[in-house]
Amino acid sequence: MTDAMVQGLHEREESRIRRFFGRRLRNREDAVDATQETFMRMLEASRSTLIENPQAYLFQVARSVARVASERAARERAMFVEDSEGLEHAEDRPIQDRIVNARQCLLIMARTIEGLPNRCQQVFILSRLHGLSNGAIADELGISRNMVEKHIIRALLECRKMRAEIIF
Repeated sequence: MTDAMVQGLHEREESRIRRFFGRRLRNREDAVDATQETFMRMLEASRSTLIENPQAYLFQVARSVARVASERAARERAMFVEDSEGLEHAEDRPIQDRIVNARQCLLIMARTIEGLPNRCQQVFILSRLHGLSNGAIADELGISRNMVEKHIIRALLECRKMRAEIIF
């Protein structure tokens, strides 16, 4: 399967995959990220695996991505569940070590983003911080929508890798 075939599959199936994730993850940003993750995995697999039924394979990859995303979200929620034993009253202020940890994590993620190639960093910031659509970013930067998606996927992979090192 060629990159062009994956691109065609992307054009035909992206909205269905995004709806699939929207129902399972119940968060628009997570659904967008999971959709991009799915097509990135599909692109990687297509280079090394003979795929007889690309559409079926795509949805199998999507189910796998949804499972992993759901498990990750459950782990992250569990991290924020406080043990209420021994507490006399609710604390109005965040615990100091949480504040310090959050700031350190934020700095590490900022350094990760700063370490991206300039165009990749620029695309990621326009997408995630400014909330621009992929089409708007492509128009603004004079690049293809496909290139925008590749930059976002690369940035998300770097951030995910760093986040996994920080959290676990």
